[in-house]
Amino acid sequence: MLTSVPRIYPLLGLGVGYLLVMFFNPIRLSFRDGLRCMGRFKRVWLTFALLGAAYSAFKFVTFSPLQSATELDLNQVVGFSSWTWPRLVEVWRETPLPTLEGVAGIFDSATTTFPLSVVAAVLLLCNWRGLHGALLSALRKRFRFWSYLIYLVVLLSAIASLFKAIVFWRLPAWGTVLPAAGLLRVSATIDATAFIFEYLFGVYIQVYLITVCLAWIKGLSFTEEGLFQFAVRRFSYVLDWAGIVVLVSTVIVRLPLVLAYFFEVPDVLDYLPIERYAMSIIIILFCSVQISLALHNESLRAAVRAHWQFVRRNADRLGWFLLICGLHFFMLVASDVIVRNAASDRALAVILWKITFVCLRGLVTGWLLASWVCLFRQCETGRADQETWIAY
Repeated sequence: MLTSVPRIYPLLGLGVGYLLVMFFNPIRLSFRDGLRCMGRFKRVWLTFALLGAAYSAFKFVTFSPLQSATELDLNQVVGFSSWTWPRLVEVWRETPLPTLEGVAGIFDSATTTFPLSVVAAVLLLCNWRGLHGALLSALRKRFRFWSYLIYLVVLLSAIASLFKAIVFWRLPAWGTVLPAAGLLRVSATIDATAFIFEYLFGVYIQVYLITVCLAWIKGLSFTEEGLFQFAVRRFSYVLDWAGIVVLVSTVIVRLPLVLAYFFEVPDVLDYLPIERYAMSIIIILFCSVQISLALHNESLRAAVRAHWQFVRRNADRLGWFLLICGLHFFMLVASDVIVRNAASDRALAVILWKITFVCLRGLVTGWLLASWVCLFRQCETGRADQETWIAY
């Protein structure tokens, strides 16, 4: 009997349930303020959309390039109503992990930065807007002797990010003249090293956008160059926590994959989903550590202590925030999986959907990040139940 029910009724039920949750949850004011913040500073969502678009374009060009102009036939999208649309029960197994990683990204690094991390590496090495000097100065004041070691790691990983782009570009040609095993080992090592800079660049973007949201909350004015350098100084405090995340991620996820190119590691890919689940859960368990470090310039120990106090005092609000984040990312991921399966080998349809999906994900991610900053500040200052609008 369930299979004979028109699909419009479950969709209407989901829509009504979504509206009830969004309009009657106890932290709805934070989501409203996050939406107003994003409307005032559109860079909050455009940054995520730009990075997502660059990565999607890179994947498409590298792994599934167009073979001929006939693949862009408009008839592919005109008759989309006749596509074979899978039901959610058929594809739901593809949704939990991306949904959990999306939620964790709000508290860590919400998007993949490659290949634009290559541009960032060039700008950093060229001291664009004084960022290189500001970073070194902030590291010296924050870490003293250890600053030079941290700076060396950042510098080497930035250079590795440049080589990663070259490896991807020249790998097909090199594969015909160099031993495949050695080439794969070198490329895997470069990729693992470049990951450090890519992740840290993503964290810096997150810290920068958090400071933009904070400036909106406090009604502050700023210049672009001043905000960039201010975010670098705040980023130096977040580096404590980011370093731990990099270390754990390297040990749990990256190192087994690299070692598989040098030694026989049985079923290494089978454990990858479990490792990604573990990393996402760890980040969610310490969800307020990053924003606490970014906003308060405190020590890591103090931030962890403040995190557990924040969780104890605001467990219900945090639970609602995680639930609503999970709901939005689940809807995004489920829509992506269903449309990609329906579009199948229709290249133009896939391209158009990817453009739409990247914009939607950027909007949702930017909104949720701004809402998280608003919620955190409201909980800290005891204004979580305040009914007045932020007027600026």
